[in-house]
Amino acid sequence: MSPSLVQRVRHGEYLRGTFLNLGSALVAEVCALSGFDWLLVDLEHGAGGEEGLVGQLLAGAAHGLPVIARTEAPERIRVGHLLDLGAKGVMFPRLETPEEVRAALAHLWYPPRGDRGIAGYNRARQFGGDGLTADEVNDDILAVVQVESVAALENLDEIAAVGGLDVLFIGPADLSAALGVAGQLEHALFHDALDKVVAACAKNHVAPGIMVGDPNQVPAYRDRGFRFVSVASDSSLLRGAVLDALRID
Repeated sequence: MSPSLVQRVRHGEYLRGTFLNLGSALVAEVCALSGFDWLLVDLEHGAGGEEGLVGQLLAGAAHGLPVIARTEAPERIRVGHLLDLGAKGVMFPRLETPEEVRAALAHLWYPPRGDRGIAGYNRARQFGGDGLTADEVNDDILAVVQVESVAALENLDEIAAVGGLDVLFIGPADLSAALGVAGQLEHALFHDALDKVVAACAKNHVAPGIMVGDPNQVPAYRDRGFRFVSVASDSSLLRGAVLDALRID
């Protein structure tokens, strides 16, 4: 059996994915067939909602590609619903303290480890047929926390040390804006923040992740130490392909 996404992350593999914000199962399937290691359905900023999640999960599963979801809020009932539908992990935006991270991650796991509601008859559990123990389910969920604020940077070492965290993921637009250098991704302040995240992750055996808007810059971020990299998003990749096509004359 091939290793799961969370196993690959914990083994230190370099993994590329992309954000799905068009809410389309067909677009998800195109991405699943294109060589990515993972996909993320963006429920914070994306065009689709939870009602469209299952179609995108099925599109990934049809081609053996894991799909995770970014929740718009770290509410227990919302996180549990994403997992019950079959998301392989959850990304939490805008968490700033280790206490917030611990509380959010607890929603990923069944008791006694966490406070996820127990229901064995949902899609994620093969409608009661997966035969897995609570510990086995808990250990196969990817926990991703975003670093998007100055407060998160100030608490970085404590956040990275929270048990059960798998990925610290930088949101470049929000973090650069918080640092007062909005969109200036070559600015020294932003680069210093990148290095702090990579160092904190290395110290705590957590994978550093980042969204890279320009696919041509992905190798530079890989060389900098990032191991969980989003190559733009479905919409920006589509727009880039269209613009490239229109340049051909």
